[in-house]
Amino acid sequence: MSRVRIIGPKDRVDAALRAVQDLGQLQLAELPDRAGVGPARLGPARERRRRQLTRLLEDVRDALHSLSVAPQRVAPATIATPDFARWARLARRTRREARTLLDRQTALRDERALIARYREFLLAVLPAIRKVDGSKRLTSHAVVVPASARGAVDGLASALRAELGAEFTMSAHPLPGGDVAILLILPSEFSNRLDARLAEARVPEVPLPDAYRSLPLAEAVPQMLARLLAIPAEVEECERNLAALGKARGGEMRKAQAAVEDWLAAASARERTAETGHAFTIEGWLPARSVGPLEQRVREAAGATVIIETIAREDWGAEDAPVVLSNPRLFRPFEKLIALLPLPHYGTIDPTPFVAVFFPLMFGMMLGDVGYGIVLAALALIVRARAKPGSLARTGAEIAGPCAAFTIVFGVLYGEFFGDIARRTLGVRPLLLDREQAVFATLAAAVGLGVVHVVLGLVLGAVTAGRKDPKRALGRGMSAVMVLLIVAALLAAFKVLPARLFTPAVILLLVTFPVLVFAEGVLGMIELMTTLGNVLSYARVMAIGTASVILAVVANKMVGAVGSTAVGLLFALLFHLVNFAIGVFGPAIQALRLHYVEFFGKFYSPGGRPYEPFGHGTALAVPLTQEKPA
Repeated sequence: MSRVRIIGPKDRVDAALRAVQDLGQLQLAELPDRAGVGPARLGPARERRRRQLTRLLEDVRDALHSLSVAPQRVAPATIATPDFARWARLARRTRREARTLLDRQTALRDERALIARYREFLLAVLPAIRKVDGSKRLTSHAVVVPASARGAVDGLASALRAELGAEFTMSAHPLPGGDVAILLILPSEFSNRLDARLAEARVPEVPLPDAYRSLPLAEAVPQMLARLLAIPAEVEECERNLAALGKARGGEMRKAQAAVEDWLAAASARERTAETGHAFTIEGWLPARSVGPLEQRVREAAGATVIIETIAREDWGAEDAPVVLSNPRLFRPFEKLIALLPLPHYGTIDPTPFVAVFFPLMFGMMLGDVGYGIVLAALALIVRARAKPGSLARTGAEIAGPCAAFTIVFGVLYGEFFGDIARRTLGVRPLLLDREQAVFATLAAAVGLGVVHVVLGLVLGAVTAGRKDPKRALGRGMSAVMVLLIVAALLAAFKVLPARLFTPAVILLLVTFPVLVFAEGVLGMIELMTTLGNVLSYARVMAIGTASVILAVVANKMVGAVGSTAVGLLFALLFHLVNFAIGVFGPAIQALRLHYVEFFGKFYSPGGRPYEPFGHGTALAVPLTQEKPA
């Protein structure tokens, strides 16, 4: 990154800011603290305009949210006063109409849910209600008792029986959720006293919907059932009207949103400039390759009186500079895995290339099956073809591709195709090792990978620390050397390497040990033991891989273990599906853990500021007082 300073006459600041915004590459820095230089002010007119546009933006965003208009990048337009007034009226009207439709939709759904709650009860009692409807002596009443008061139903029956004897009927119907609906048929002269009896029996009645409460049951029940059938069409009509409103006005609302956000972003950027009585200054960071285009744009827009200078590296601190990860196209998807952690500090090592190599390698080493690799590759291709560019699904598919490739490569080395199918049917033999049998060889390969990975992390840590702390760099380097010497001594002791190497390795260990203590003190010894523990933790690569192949073999044996071949094939297929799911998620999680803990812990320096350049559609569309601290 380069830090630049833009200086020019005070009346050219707006033109310079427009050029900076059009380029979209400069991240504005904090105001310089110098005598005679103060922050720029918007002035009363612009402050008033900002308040108006802030309200307009709230209306526009609310309208777009109500209409469920999908986000879409729109080229911003310059705001003129007529546009501002037109958009303000349109946004208020659109929000009001959308809210009306949404409220109507909500009311319809609530009404449908409420009637559906009584549907079974209404269908059950409708014949009895119709019989009573023609009688002058009898009347019908519906009562809904909440689930919490179901015990009061018996008390109500007792009270009615004491007063009416056998001159009433009462039927109870459970409702979804535990409530109880009761149909009462009793003498007409008693209906006026029913409310008092309900109160005496402590029955907390849940009333029918408002629209039907005052109607006789013989009229209310058919209307409610008919309404239940009519509501879905009205809900669909509301949805069609919302979609039509969004189609008719969504484009203009997005255009208004882009223009207003750009104006507000420019106003906030204006407050990030400093000025004297006659001049202005803007400072910020941008990629070194963009300094030339910035100079060209600013001079074309603001004239030759505006000067752009690059500030020397020694005049600004790395802690203030933003960080942008820049990697080749092949490595770029793996930046998402780095984004799960805080960005690396500016000037330190970007671990993306190492993750792009070792993550698929570890994944393939653990899964290691040609059949599973082919399935994973096919899924990755399908997802990538259907996902939108830049989406999380597309990135995941692009990470899964290399993982599938390494899975197939290691599957060939292990001689595995859906477990031991190729071995049993075609006589295929592993080219490297048989994971089902050679457990110790697999363990040695996993720990060997750990040695390479951890030593690489220590070397990167030494390189990173060497710029500021040579003593710590020496300690990291000595730790890497000692890990290699310990491994060499162990291999010589077990005669994997020539036995004559054992003594030199031990002597070198004794020589490097005081250097490690000098560089890092007593903590250096503790960290060395931790590092050796980190190396051994790579044994999980062996454990997960061995478990995967054993499960695949068990799945294949199910075909012959079950009486029916078809049933055995079905069980084997289900077992392979489960093993495949475990074989994808398990290695992915463990590979991430080995990177984040064992590898990154040796050199990774978090704390970098994200690169957020000032441009069209950026997050500067809020007043400076609301800005998140760096």
